Amino acid sequence: MPSFQMLCTFAAAGASYPGEMLDAFAVLLCLTALLAFVNERFVRLPATVGVALGGMLVALLLSLLAALGLSGPATVLGGLLTRLDFSNFVLNGVLSLLLFAGALSLDTRQILAQWRSILTLAVGGTLLSTALIGGASYLLLNALGLSIPLIGALLFGALISPTDPVAVLDKIKQYALPARTGALIAGESLFNDGVGVVVYLSLLGLAAASGGEAAHAGAGGLGGALLLFGQEALGGALFGALLGGLGALALRQVEQEGVETLLMLALAVGGYAAASALGLSGPIAMVLAGLCLSEVKSRVFGGSSVEHIRSFWHTIDQVINMLLFCFVGLDVLLLRPSGTELWAGTLLIGVVLTARLISVALPIGLLRRREGYGAHTVRLLTWGGLRGAIAISLALALPPSSYQGTLITVTYIVVLFTLLVQGLSIGPVITRALKSIPVEERPGEKVSARLPEQAVQD
Repeated sequence: MPSFQMLCTFAAAGASYPGEMLDAFAVLLCLTALLAFVNERFVRLPATVGVALGGMLVALLLSLLAALGLSGPATVLGGLLTRLDFSNFVLNGVLSLLLFAGALSLDTRQILAQWRSILTLAVGGTLLSTALIGGASYLLLNALGLSIPLIGALLFGALISPTDPVAVLDKIKQYALPARTGALIAGESLFNDGVGVVVYLSLLGLAAASGGEAAHAGAGGLGGALLLFGQEALGGALFGALLGGLGALALRQVEQEGVETLLMLALAVGGYAAASALGLSGPIAMVLAGLCLSEVKSRVFGGSSVEHIRSFWHTIDQVINMLLFCFVGLDVLLLRPSGTELWAGTLLIGVVLTARLISVALPIGLLRRREGYGAHTVRLLTWGGLRGAIAISLALALPPSSYQGTLITVTYIVVLFTLLVQGLSIGPVITRALKSIPVEERPGEKVSARLPEQAVQD
C-alpha cells in the first residue's frame, strides 16, 4: 500500500499507482460506514440525508484545514474522489442495480392500474420541466453575466428534472400513504430517471449536430434528436420487457438461492450493459425488467426464496444509496465556485421548485377527473421531488465547455438544497397531506408507500 506521503504526491501530480481504484473505493466505503454509524447512533436523520450531510461537513472541514495550511488530507481525498469518477461510478456502474431493485420492490398491478398517470408525469412532466428550467436558467444565468447558450441551459433542465424521492424514504415510510399514492410517486420517480437520461442524451446529440448552439440547430439535428429519443425510450422498454421475461423463464428452472441471486445480478448488470451497447436506454430497460419480475415473483420463487430476494435487494438498495449520497456530500470538496455562481445556484432553487410544481400540477389537473387525485398528490410530488446522484453524475458528464463548471456548481447547490431542506421537512408535508385523504382510502398498516428503497412486498 502506498504511504500517506506517496498518496499526496500521486494526488497532486495526477499520476496513478497500482490499486488506486481499490484505494478510492475503500476510502469511500469506510467513510460512508463511519458516517452511517454516527448518524444511526447519535443523529438519527434519514440514512441517505444523514450521510450526505456528514460527507459535506467532512469536505468543509478538510477545506478549512487546507485554508489553514494543512492541505494534505484534502489533496488526498480530492485526488481519490476524482479517480473514482462519480459520473462513471453512477451511470456505468451502480445505476443498473438501483433501478432494478427499485422496480422489483413495486406492486406491478398498482403501476399498471396507473400507467397513464405515471407515463404522463414521467414523459410529459419531464419534458415540460426541462423546457421551463432550460428557458428560465438561460435568461437568469446570462442576466448574471454567466454566459451560456440555450442548449447548455436545456441540458441543465434535463439533468436536474429527474427526481429521487428515495432520499427521503426513511421518513416517508413511517406514514400510512394510500397504496396508489405510493405507487404513483415511486413509478414516476423510476421512469422519469430513465426519461431524463434519454432527454439529456438527445440534447447532447442535438448540440453536436448544431455545433453546440441550439439557435443554429437545423431540422436534421432536431430530427436526429427525436429519433434518438424514440430509439432509446421505446427500444429500452421493449428490451427490458424481453429481459424480464427471459429472466423469469430462467429463474423457474432453479431453486438454489445463490444461483437465483446470481442470475438476477447478471440480468441487472449485464442487461444494462447490453442495452447501452445496442443504443437503447439502460435505465428504462432495468425498470421494465424489474417490473416484469415483480409481477411473477410469487410464481417464480418459493416461500423462502422470496424472503431471501426481498432481503438481498433491500440491502443492496440501502447500501448503494448511502454510498452515493456520501459521495455527493464529499464531492463538495472539489467545487471552486465563484460568488456569482453561488448566487445563481441559490436563485435556481426557486426556478427548479416552480418548474416542478407546474410540471406536476398540469398533468395531475388533466388526470384528476379520471383518476380522482386530490390536492395532496401535487404537494407530495412537488416537495418530495428531490434531486440526487443522477443529476450530479449527468452534470459531471457534460462535455468540456466554458460553462461546464457553472452548471456543475449550480447542480450541486440545487441537489444539496433538496436533500437537506426538502428531505428534512418532508415529514410535516406528508402529515398535512394525510389529513386531506379520506379515512376510507387510508390503509390499515403503518407502512404502505412503495418507494424504491423498500423491500419486495408479496
